[in-house]
Amino acid sequence: MSAPVSRTQVEALVRQALQRHLPELSAVVPAPEPPRLIANISARHCHLDQQSLDILFGPGRSLTVLKTLYQPGAFAAEETVTIFGPRKQMISNLRVLGPLRDACQIELAFSDARFLGIDAPVRISGDIAGSAGCYLVGPHGGIELSQGVIRAARHVHMSPAEAEYYGVSEGESMRLVVTSDQPGIYDDVIVRMGVDLKLEVHLDTDEGNAVDLVGARKVTLSRI
Repeated sequence: MSAPVSRTQVEALVRQALQRHLPELSAVVPAPEPPRLIANISARHCHLDQQSLDILFGPGRSLTVLKTLYQPGAFAAEETVTIFGPRKQMISNLRVLGPLRDACQIELAFSDARFLGIDAPVRISGDIAGSAGCYLVGPHGGIELSQGVIRAARHVHMSPAEAEYYGVSEGESMRLVVTSDQPGIYDDVIVRMGVDLKLEVHLDTDEGNAVDLVGARKVTLSRI
């Protein structure tokens, strides 16, 4: 009659079996699925605070949702404004995006800013200190902004889990490769991370059109 096998012996046998078979097991374990990547052109638009909304559209006015956007809570509003630059040129039907913010911000492509004669710096959204100004006109009134006009730096929104997948953190730069009839590579795509954010790259109109983003056959994002 054989002696009973102790718990220590059982654990040792299990470890040995795992060591023998682990290479085979790891070979068949599938790699994690890459998150779904969306790349969109962010056309010129503006964000308003409540005070500016009251001046432009009337006291007590709230934004009316026209279309929800990909990022949770964001939407294109029915409301539009006209923007004037120092050359007295204007762009009408500038779409307002919601929800309201603590400060006004206007995001233009380079060609928009050049047409208006505005020296708009390239900034991450929210960084408007010392940026260019403009004049906005709505159906109820007008307002002169001393700052707030920027060219939005190309960026990618992502959740913490998606950032972990790519091995990046807030503020780091990534590389976007667009395969199309007019392919291109964009470095310095800045990571914007948030718990409620979904994976989405934003290029402005000039950048998106330069690589035919709308007609792209493949778009990939990677750590630099």
